[in-house]
Amino acid sequence: MGAYCDGEVSFSSNYSFASSQDLRSSKHVHDNVHGNIYLDPLVLKFIDTEQFQRLRDLKQLGMVHMVYPGAVHSRFEHCLGVYWLAGQAVHKLKTQQGSELGIDGFDMQTVKLAGLLHDIGHGPFSHLFEREFLPKVLKASEWSHEQMSVEMVDHIVDEHHIDIDAEIVKRAKEMILASSKYATTKSSREKRFLYDIVANGRNGIDVDKFDYIVRDCRACGLGCNFQFQRLMESMRVMGDDICYRDKDYLTIHKLFATRADLHRTVYTHAKVKAIELMLVDALVSANDYLQIASHIQDPAQYWKLDDTIIKSIETAPDQELKESRDLILRIRRRDLYQFCNEYAVPKDKLENFKKVTAQDIVCSQKNGGVALREEDVVVTNVRIDLTRGRHNPLERAPFVQDYDSEEKFSITDDRISHLLPTSYQDMIVRVYSKKPELVGVVSDAFENFQLKTYGIKAQVHATPEKKKRRP
Repeated sequence: MGAYCDGEVSFSSNYSFASSQDLRSSKHVHDNVHGNIYLDPLVLKFIDTEQFQRLRDLKQLGMVHMVYPGAVHSRFEHCLGVYWLAGQAVHKLKTQQGSELGIDGFDMQTVKLAGLLHDIGHGPFSHLFEREFLPKVLKASEWSHEQMSVEMVDHIVDEHHIDIDAEIVKRAKEMILASSKYATTKSSREKRFLYDIVANGRNGIDVDKFDYIVRDCRACGLGCNFQFQRLMESMRVMGDDICYRDKDYLTIHKLFATRADLHRTVYTHAKVKAIELMLVDALVSANDYLQIASHIQDPAQYWKLDDTIIKSIETAPDQELKESRDLILRIRRRDLYQFCNEYAVPKDKLENFKKVTAQDIVCSQKNGGVALREEDVVVTNVRIDLTRGRHNPLERAPFVQDYDSEEKFSITDDRISHLLPTSYQDMIVRVYSKKPELVGVVSDAFENFQLKTYGIKAQVHATPEKKKRRP
């Protein structure tokens, strides 16, 4: 297990960035990953609002707890963790290089606030709300939880009359958006390296990942040998980049490899995905009656939306919600959409890959037997990568040889261990049958699709006969 297992971090003090004066006016909570987290008076003004407390009712991993029962941790504790690590990181840089970098109290407060509020606008059920539900009910939706987060920050400040420097709010919002398409232009950023601490759009190495990777592994009962403490101890700024020692390149690789492994074994687990597909159908069915999607237009309404919408639907007597209720009841009774099979797209076909659809599978059915309909079949195209698509993430990470080095460099493929992968992305095509009695028909059509597309069956093995025969 990773170094976090005893609830401590490897820094010399668990409240190293808090002065004695800060501690007298701070509150602390005990986090099961980082130990004692100290909350300063300014962030408490945000935490003690109904908008931030909403995060307690958003499970960090959505429906994963239906497969990994321990995965019931919330966005609330994740945001406290990112706040704490953001403060640790900026304090570390200030201690090591503060005079040359010009890091001051304003910068430290801004980075911590960005860490605390980076997910304040997150939707229910992890990323399902944003990536799966909204595209089905809103055509050409440009909505993102990062953009809602900055709107929610403004709403909280206005609603609760928080006395805060407007420039801190402005910078914190820019840091929240730093890895999104709404990020400010590079030239407009002062101390650009500060924008890479919470949400790093340049190379993906940020404290958001440091927290959720360790926290998710712990909650799911998985081992984690990625040690973010090693990276935070060795980082230094050169130019506008946060750099790491070249001997830590394997630790950075573990960051991305562990993230990819979580995607494969947890976030996109075949059963988890089946439950999510059913939940999306339930939300889509309920949307016209409950106007769920309309909440995204206004922060004053949006904060009322959380994971408890499932309970609201399944306990409502309204006839208009019957279809949604029935789907949720099926989830409760484990009568799930049936996973038929999957295959990884051959490496030489990745570049020109086009998403597979239910229509593709239905059209691959051979004549005879039960005629499939598109509404009987669900196809998911799952992309798993090391955060940079088909590219080596280490190439974007800036390295230095040691603290006295004046040169930064990247590490290319030919300079790393030959045991590490030379391919950095998988595309997995999965097919599900909404009705158990159609598993055999769907599976046969799926095999025909593979033969027609690639000339081979790309799946690892045939769908088990006992699954095909299930009534």
